[in-house]
Formats: sequence, structure tokens, C-alpha cells
Amino acid sequence: MYRFLFSPRWLGGLAATLVLALVMTLLGVWQLQRYEHRSEINQRIDAAEAGEAAPLTSLLPAPEPANQVGPPPPADAGWAMVTATGQYDPAQEVLVRSRTVEGRVGVEVVTPLRLSDGTAVLIDRGWVPPAETGAADRPDAPAPPAGEVTVTGWVRPSERPDQVERRDGDLHTRRIDAATLAEHLPYPVYDGYLLLADQDPPVDEAFTLVPPRRENSWLNAGYAGQWWIFAGLVLFGYGWVARREAHRDHSGHTSGAGSSTASATVTA
Repeated sequence: MYRFLFSPRWLGGLAATLVLALVMTLLGVWQLQRYEHRSEINQRIDAAEAGEAAPLTSLLPAPEPANQVGPPPPADAGWAMVTATGQYDPAQEVLVRSRTVEGRVGVEVVTPLRLSDGTAVLIDRGWVPPAETGAADRPDAPAPPAGEVTVTGWVRPSERPDQVERRDGDLHTRRIDAATLAEHLPYPVYDGYLLLADQDPPVDEAFTLVPPRRENSWLNAGYAGQWWIFAGLVLFGYGWVARREAHRDHSGHTSGAGSSTASATVTA
């Protein structure tokens, strides 16, 4: 009844079906891995919010004396909460343009915090809207507090390099890359930067603090389920088509045998 499945056409169809189902299954596994990775990021953010901030030097490697920028932050330090004490250097402030926060495009203000050992860490002090006179003009960004400041912030790795230029006393860029910015600074800096969460003295109310970016991990879980359903449907579809073909052939043979018997009876 199912001997036709061993024909070259049906064997080729089976091979294509199995390959397609395998690819869809692997895509589902990949989406599941994405779900687990993004869920881990969300758990790390939640744990950092609930716990105590660690000292900066306990998590991030300091720049060596001969190097202008330190080693990259460890992978498990992403979205950790750390604290550092030093003095802001407004003369080396960085305006990071075309940044979107809460659906609005504006400028993030990054200011080096000089530490007692002479190194510095970049602090993203928050987001401000662009200047009313035009996006190319300096935004109304409050100056950092003078004197000793203690900051608490999220550890973020450097972004991809981008062009940096000094204009009207400020550094301008579109990405926060410590290595590129370090070329324009007079002291060594830690790699990565801190996304400000709290500050003593308090943050100026003109700033909108950039929130930690939680991942929509459940979207990846849904995609994984969809790929596995598609894989099952492909296999089911092949089986359904094969069964229909088998019953059609069986019905044809039965009908043909009946006709031959009837003819023999009439002839007799």
C-alpha cells in the first residue's frame, strides 16, 4: 500500500521534509538560547537593584600606567551596580547625540569622574532634550557638581567606535567608546562607562536618567515555540499527503479489480 514511498520522487520529498524540519528545530533551539541569555540579563538587573553596589575597583580592571584605557569589563559585570567617588571634570565633558530615551531623541551627557589614583571613569549623567535653537547647538545641560562626588551606576561595555570631535570646548560623538574618547583625554580611563543611577550630591532634575534596558525575553520563547510547531506541521503534512496518496492508489486498484471481475462474469 505504501510501496510508492520508496520511489525516487517520494524519497526526495522525504529528504527535503526532514531537512526543513531539522532547520526549523535548530532555529527553535537558537531562539530558546536567546531567551535564556536575555532572561539572564533581566535577572542580573533585578539582582543589582535589590543588592548593594560593589566598589568600582572590585569589578572593573583599572588601566595600566602605560595604557590610556583599561581592559574591557568582564562579561559577568554587565549591568552590575558599582559605586565610585571622585571629582567630575567638566572641561572634558562629552555630548553624545542622537540618543533616544522614552521615545524622544536628545543628548546624553558623559562626564569623566577623576579618581584619587589619577585615573577616571566615564559617567553617563543622563539625557537632556536638544537645544531649542537647533540640534547642532549645545543643549541646556547642567554643569556637574563641584567637589567630591559619589556615584552609583550600571556597568556598561564600550559601544562600537565612532568619530569624536571637539567643538566649542566639548567633545561630540554618537557612541560611547572609552578607547576612542581616551585619545582626547589627558588621563587614563576605565574601559566601558557607568550609567548613572544615583549620586551624592543628588542629580540635577533637568536630567532624565537613562533606565537599564530590560530584554523582552518572552518574545524569543514565543519564536522558539513557533519554529517547533512549524517543524511538526511539516512532518505532519508529509505524512498526511503520503496517506492520502496511499488511499487513492488503493481505491484505484480495488475499483480496477472489481471491473475485471464483472467483465469476466458477463463474458461467461
